[in-house]
Amino acid sequence: MPRVSVLLPAYNARASLYGAIATIQRQTYQDWELVVCDDGSADGTAELAERLAAEDARIRLVCTEHRGIVGALDAAINASSGEIIARMDADDLAHPSRLQRQVQMLDEHPDLWLVGSLVRCFPRKDLPEGMARYQEWLNSVVTPEEIERDFFVESPFAHPSVAMWRWALERSGGYQQVPWAEDYDLWMRMRLAGARFAKVPHVLLYWRDHPLRLSRTQREYSMKAFRALKIHYLRKGFLKDVQHVQVWSAGHSGRNWARDLRSAGFRVTRFIDIDPAKIGTVVLGAPVISVEDLLQHRGDPLLVCIGVRGVRALTRARLAAMGWVEGRDYLCVA
Repeated sequence: MPRVSVLLPAYNARASLYGAIATIQRQTYQDWELVVCDDGSADGTAELAERLAAEDARIRLVCTEHRGIVGALDAAINASSGEIIARMDADDLAHPSRLQRQVQMLDEHPDLWLVGSLVRCFPRKDLPEGMARYQEWLNSVVTPEEIERDFFVESPFAHPSVAMWRWALERSGGYQQVPWAEDYDLWMRMRLAGARFAKVPHVLLYWRDHPLRLSRTQREYSMKAFRALKIHYLRKGFLKDVQHVQVWSAGHSGRNWARDLRSAGFRVTRFIDIDPAKIGTVVLGAPVISVEDLLQHRGDPLLVCIGVRGVRALTRARLAAMGWVEGRDYLCVA
């Protein structure tokens, strides 16, 4: 029985599937199986995967009717046998040492449930600015402490970059059909169950960007869906048994968060801002106060709704100087 099962869901991916599979075949770590789940493709994806499986006994093909990524992943998991589950997508490329480095990290750090890696998006030409920023941020949160600190800023892992223990996946409830990103939801449930996470500090996944990415085409990956996910899990932790919330930033991001928090049943008591033009005004029915006035309001938890990493770091430093403790008094979200 192979130790690592690589799960590769594929839907109409014939054009890129061969390259993705070839990078798994070239892994320096050899104790693996690759389970390709064809999710009802109509472009010959299954036929190509079947031919490659006939040539390499480590490759297995599972075919289902079109059910989406969660259904395809469930089918691949049920067909797999490894104690370590690694993810791969049909349009990405893996570094030759990817599995070796990730298995080594899991073995050397038994407290880790899941490990990811740094990523590099391609093609580099015309890479959207937002994707470039996300790559930069992803590659800046590496250690367990950095990942935990920024867990509610964004999904801390590129889904096809991860490797996890099968028991960790099963203990957390596996992949589930949810109204938001299935991978981020799984990380959140793992976190609630006590998981620790880390990344191999090397680029081990080359992550293809294209206009048909699920994050560009499906509402489950919209910013509003991500805020709903974060609020759902904030209610289970940082905002558990809380009714009143303070929001840092009366700008676009803060207002969007305030609207969604109110829709979820929270009362936004005030906004905090550094813009003199906003201080003293009322936004969405709540007053905007200065950072100095925040010292008078330590009773309500604070959500720092800042999307720019450099500004977020300055805000953290300012709050630390005021005696506010991250994770206890405030949390950064985006």
